[in-house]
Amino acid sequence: MSYEVNINGEDREIEILSREDNRIKVLLGGKTYDLDLLEEEPGIYSVLWQGKNFNFELNTSAAKKYTIDTIAERIDVEIVDAESRYMRSRKGNDDEDAAFISTPMPGQVVKILVKEGQAVKGGETVIIVSAMKMESEYKVIKDRIVKEVLVKEGDNIDGDQPLITFE
Repeated sequence: MSYEVNINGEDREIEILSREDNRIKVLLGGKTYDLDLLEEEPGIYSVLWQGKNFNFELNTSAAKKYTIDTIAERIDVEIVDAESRYMRSRKGNDDEDAAFISTPMPGQVVKILVKEGQAVKGGETVIIVSAMKMESEYKVIKDRIVKEVLVKEGDNIDGDQPLITFE
């Protein structure tokens, strides 16, 4: 089983080659590691690798995000999947001074909740788009005035296509 992970800001692939009881063999960065992994108590792990023992605490900071605390360092780890890649791409819409709202991937406009000239408050949903069988609400970050609605409900849209512009 293979996973894409982000370790301290760097995307890596880790593949679990085999697992039997506490023994686990993984491929990371082109190198194979034979590990003996034991959860000593909830969230506290001991790893034996090449005769050396490593202890760490695994903490969940958010869904699919973890911190690994050792005596010497803290390592941030995120499981990267289709959902997290999508959420990363949406961060582009988080610019509160953005002149428009767009979606990072193709989809279909489900509902438009504003009209041209309308004042909207920060946090208010202005459009709902369906992409990858998921509906996403797009909100304004701060108070804005809708300048132009460039699409209509039911329209098929391209990724990064401006949907609504603001003054």
